[in-house]
Amino acid sequence: MAKNLVIVESPSKSKTIEKYLGNDYKVVSSKGHIRDLATTGPYGLGVDIENGFKPNYVPIKGKGSVIKELKKDVKDSDMVYLASDPDREGEAIAWHLKDALGIKDNQYKRILFHEITHDKVLDAIKHPTVIDDNLVKSQETRRILDRIIGFRLSKLLQSKIGAKSAGRVQSVALKLIVDREREIDAFHPEEYWTITAIFPDYEAVLFKYKKDDIELKSKEEADKVLNSLSDIYIVESVETKEKSRKSKFPFITSTLQQEASTKLGFPAKKTMSIAQKLYEGIDLGSETVGLITYMRTDSTRLSDDFTRPARKYIEEKFGKNYVGVVKKSKKKDNVQDAHEAIRPTSVMRTPEVVKTHLSSDEFKLYSLIYKRTLASLMADAKVNQTTIVFDNNDYKFKTTGQILLFEGYLKIYKDYESSEDKILPEIHEKQECITNNVECLQHFTKPPARYTEAKLIKELEELGIGRPSTYAKIIDTIKERNYVEVEDKKFKPTEMGIETTDKLQEFFSDLINVEYTRDMEEDLDKIAEGKEVWNEVLEHFYKLFEPRVKNAFSDMEKKAPEETGEVCPECGSPLVIRKGKYGEFVACSNYPTCKYIKKEKHEEVVVMDCPLCDGKIIERKTRKGKVFYGCSNYPKCKFASWDKPVPGSCPECGNYLVEKNGKVKCSSCSYEK
Repeated sequence: MAKNLVIVESPSKSKTIEKYLGNDYKVVSSKGHIRDLATTGPYGLGVDIENGFKPNYVPIKGKGSVIKELKKDVKDSDMVYLASDPDREGEAIAWHLKDALGIKDNQYKRILFHEITHDKVLDAIKHPTVIDDNLVKSQETRRILDRIIGFRLSKLLQSKIGAKSAGRVQSVALKLIVDREREIDAFHPEEYWTITAIFPDYEAVLFKYKKDDIELKSKEEADKVLNSLSDIYIVESVETKEKSRKSKFPFITSTLQQEASTKLGFPAKKTMSIAQKLYEGIDLGSETVGLITYMRTDSTRLSDDFTRPARKYIEEKFGKNYVGVVKKSKKKDNVQDAHEAIRPTSVMRTPEVVKTHLSSDEFKLYSLIYKRTLASLMADAKVNQTTIVFDNNDYKFKTTGQILLFEGYLKIYKDYESSEDKILPEIHEKQECITNNVECLQHFTKPPARYTEAKLIKELEELGIGRPSTYAKIIDTIKERNYVEVEDKKFKPTEMGIETTDKLQEFFSDLINVEYTRDMEEDLDKIAEGKEVWNEVLEHFYKLFEPRVKNAFSDMEKKAPEETGEVCPECGSPLVIRKGKYGEFVACSNYPTCKYIKKEKHEEVVVMDCPLCDGKIIERKTRKGKVFYGCSNYPKCKFASWDKPVPGSCPECGNYLVEKNGKVKCSSCSYEK
């Protein structure tokens, strides 16, 4: 009997889902994308610019066998359910599967798993849809844009200044870091002074003179105030107000990355990797189930299916007065995919219940998501805030204190937000308070801080640049390309990062900037909504972009290679440092007339006598720098080993021994010392 075929992206999801669906369904994985743009045609873009930007797709390297197996599965099935992830990327993967596997319109259904739980998977099967062509075109346009910009600008920068790459969003993110560094370099600190009256139980800070704010710019100004003060501070006013502290919205992709960075110290890449595991399914012993909903989302919405039991849980566990309202975002919706917020799939799966089935980091992230979601549905915290103003010869001093009246959402979220009381003594108006302990301190204004990973993600999100799901990759790229260094968890641009930004701004300032990149994101959204034609957007962009690229290839000055101070032994020209596929090397500056390349001398590290001849086993390196062990008599003796040989021979088979994972083992048989 032919089965229904379900194709998901991740192998780890397939087994879980197959258990839910039963014997009538076979669940297989595409292991992500199966095709990408070719690297043929003009500039290797894989796009026919002259024919409406028609893309040329080819199987991704290594995916040929996957496609072959999937075609066989499709042939053996009556109905194919395309269940790639519920976002634009997933929609594009579904379309590529349909197209590459030759699936007919009446042979497939598109289903969306927003959470991997038994009931939701069965519900998704009951409510199939079709591939959204507008979402596919939006993703395809993004891919073509990124290919054109990435290939053309990367080739330009590699040939002119030796930089490794450029990108549509990557280069704007780097520009933000470089601009911030220039703000820091240009900053001139300004002096200012503070005066604080210190009482036994509290401190009061000078903030006004009569009715005007006061700023002390020098020691002379501070001394003038000090000379005018007496030891008596008269209470001018005591004001107590009850204030509410509201909980935050549940997590979206960007806020999860930010909070995990600041509260847990997780890089964005690590956060998304752990969240992916929590979404795809965790073995809880009695069942395998996804613990959170899909983690790539721009929406703060929570479904009624979750809020109803969650509010009931809050009432039963903490009391009716702890139940809050369901939050609704007031800002204009720019939700690019109609998901819920990131939330637990069941309020009953508390962090404590699942702790034994999670790694330490999985538990930390799940706890953060669980508590943030529950806190968003809880009542406001209430505090009594008291402000006391003192008068001393018309100089006004102020102190504030607060008492937590009602925990509200802090009952569950206090591990992530401070809620300490600052209690003031009973003080009434016109009371005289006496102290001669006055602290006068000099300060200097500080430059703007460098971006942390969390701050950079927040900035990109607020500026409307890129997609939250791409932020982790963007940050990884600028680090890997040596465009930034991380100092004290903050990004500092390298010389190469600054030079790359400067060159791009010299020739592409109207395209590589915040405004243009944000506008392009809006165009991509309009394509997804069916309000823009995809290749018209590309046409408009390309007419601006390509002439500037050609101009830059012509006019951008090529950076001269760095001289070593040595001369070429063959022609007498200076030797310079060049960059090649496998790193830097020293060669003649008179290339291609002179093709001299200096051979690096490496001290030979002798490991032991060769077990095959009278030579020595020495450390060697491949062209890519990977260490292996070979005989000094090569090529006469072909001995080679990835594992480090050690003296002696195997007592069971006589072959040589190697050191592997801290243990001595035989190179041939199963003997282990």
